[in-house]
Amino acid sequence: MIMAEMHYMSQEGLEKLKKDLADALAQRPVISAAIAEAREKGDLSENAEYESAREAQGLLELKIAKLQDTIANAKVIDESQLNTDKVGMLTTVKVKNLSADADMTFTIVGEKEADFSQGRLAATTPIARALMGHAKGETVEAKVPSGILKFKILDISL
Repeated sequence: MIMAEMHYMSQEGLEKLKKDLADALAQRPVISAAIAEAREKGDLSENAEYESAREAQGLLELKIAKLQDTIANAKVIDESQLNTDKVGMLTTVKVKNLSADADMTFTIVGEKEADFSQGRLAATTPIARALMGHAKGETVEAKVPSGILKFKILDISL
């Protein structure tokens, strides 16, 4: 039996995925109508509209399947059980990048909620993995593709 990959996320992240799934499911009738309309135009072997609609349907079904899998294997983290003693999922950590002498703030999230431009760092990234489990005041090293970065943990919050 294959073990499904668990997707850790906040309640907010799960709700967003459910909305994305509902939006995708709402597209099914639109694409089916486009296929039916293209089919009525005759010879399917030379019908670009038909091919395009079928391709769109395939991509939509793939998206739906991925969203359904992610939602089915979602593990919502109970934010009331979180603490700020150590860096963990859904904690916000302020660090000093000792290599670049710059302060940075990250919230550690599941891969599906990551958005580096918003400071939302996937727990699977080298920096997040290096920070996880460490406390305020500690210095950690993260091995990244460009080398090794050193971070001092300045603060941990929710």
